[in-house]
Amino acid sequence: MSPPSCGTACRAHWDKCDNTRAAGPHTRYRHGHLAHRKETDMPPPDLSKAYPVSWDQFHRDARALAWRLSNKGPFEAIVCITRGGLVPAAIVARELELRIIETICIASYDYKKQGDLRVLKGIAPEIAKIGDGKGKGVLVVDDLTDTGKTAKMVRDLLPNAHFAAMYAKPQGAPIIDTFVTEVSQDTWIYFPWDMGLSYQEPMRKGE
Repeated sequence: MSPPSCGTACRAHWDKCDNTRAAGPHTRYRHGHLAHRKETDMPPPDLSKAYPVSWDQFHRDARALAWRLSNKGPFEAIVCITRGGLVPAAIVARELELRIIETICIASYDYKKQGDLRVLKGIAPEIAKIGDGKGKGVLVVDDLTDTGKTAKMVRDLLPNAHFAAMYAKPQGAPIIDTFVTEVSQDTWIYFPWDMGLSYQEPMRKGE
């Protein structure tokens, strides 16, 4: 697989990088991304720091993730952690030509309050039996790992699977094998499916 076509500098970046915490154009997001609080119980984010991710950027990052995963397999199936893992899993599956896609549904939070992790839908037995029966040959995909609690729950079920995420925070990064961008723990990403178009007042209005 060739590196994602997002410019000469980015191509050089992928040529140099193997796995995680890489220097290069994507590290510009490290202090700009505001990662979705998926597993933490915190007050609402400082909106002055908000970093919206467009569909185009998300697609580029998902293809970058697929490129990094292209030599990590072979993989027989993808397990995506819903709901955030659905979109990146679809892109990664297309790029790696994987046809078997499973979901594991875990509820961990709402916008204001985190609850205990609950598995709403487990992994099908035929997927769990792939490889050595402990996840070897299975790729687990999510959009973000925050504290790592969700990934750890799935890791307990598939200890030998390869875990990948688009974005990772420091607390969750050790649980993940491959990711594209590491962000600071207090950041917040607005994913494209969380946003809609709205009118914005001019910054200098009334001055």
